[in-house]
Amino acid sequence: MSFREEQYYASSKESFIKLEKDFKSHEGVDFNEYSSEEDLKKLWHDTLENGMHGLCFSMYEDQQKPGDVITIEQVERRIKIIKPYTKWVRSFSCIEGNEHIPRMAHKHGLKNMVGAWLSDDLEMNEYEIEGLIQLAKEGCVDIAAVGNEVLYRNDLSLEQLLGYIKRVKEALPGIPVGYVDAYYEFSKHPELVEVSDVILANCYPYWEGCSIEHSLNHMQQMYGQAAHAANGKKVIITESGWPSKGESLRGAHSSEENAMKYFINAQAWSSKDDIDMFYFSSFDESWKVGAEGVVGAYWGLWDKHEKLKY
Repeated sequence: MSFREEQYYASSKESFIKLEKDFKSHEGVDFNEYSSEEDLKKLWHDTLENGMHGLCFSMYEDQQKPGDVITIEQVERRIKIIKPYTKWVRSFSCIEGNEHIPRMAHKHGLKNMVGAWLSDDLEMNEYEIEGLIQLAKEGCVDIAAVGNEVLYRNDLSLEQLLGYIKRVKEALPGIPVGYVDAYYEFSKHPELVEVSDVILANCYPYWEGCSIEHSLNHMQQMYGQAAHAANGKKVIITESGWPSKGESLRGAHSSEENAMKYFINAQAWSSKDDIDMFYFSSFDESWKVGAEGVVGAYWGLWDKHEKLKY
């Protein structure tokens, strides 16, 4: 058994080295060389086995949704599943069981980008901010993300958001603090760049209706816009992914084939150009159907039953 396992990992590493050599800067991989479905699945699996910088953590099982309190046992089970494939875990909240994510990730040797979920509910925001500060004091926070797409949703004013960010920075000296939003928000709001230690940008060619053939180049342009706005500060791609099922959006088509191709190109590019990226997402989550349509439930590398896709 151990001999076969070593052979498998050696094959995976060699495949990824070849992948990076064949990778073209803006077009990505020539998938004509992987004409059969099985060839593409093997390349996807080899890419996954090679590992990635970061992974967004999907916490909710079927029939669960935000607002439900999730157990530490459920969180640890899922941390153990993703642990072999990633160095970092990104969480989105610090309450209702989300606080278990950085604790369990830290326990299993992974680094954490920990998010405080901010909304127009100012009372809940207080619980989130205090939870983030507490987790940092426990040593479980490597990067603190104060809010996620708050401006995109128009939940808070810029002044309110800046106040929360400054408050966390004052409470957590020595820990990089930033704010997550769509890549273009940092061009629109230089105040965000000024207050942030790191620029945390979500980059989704799919949600801009981009075809899979041009998706890598489009993501690179998104990253470039955020980097230009960052004025030399480090830019981290905090979300990027492609759905495997559901509706299409203009030229962006949801399919297993496109989801595999996007993952392969995203990992090859970020590895080759040394870009920190948190892939979205780990597990399919059924509750997101209501928020985003059918497509919302199919962004995971694993399905809702925690089985690896493809």
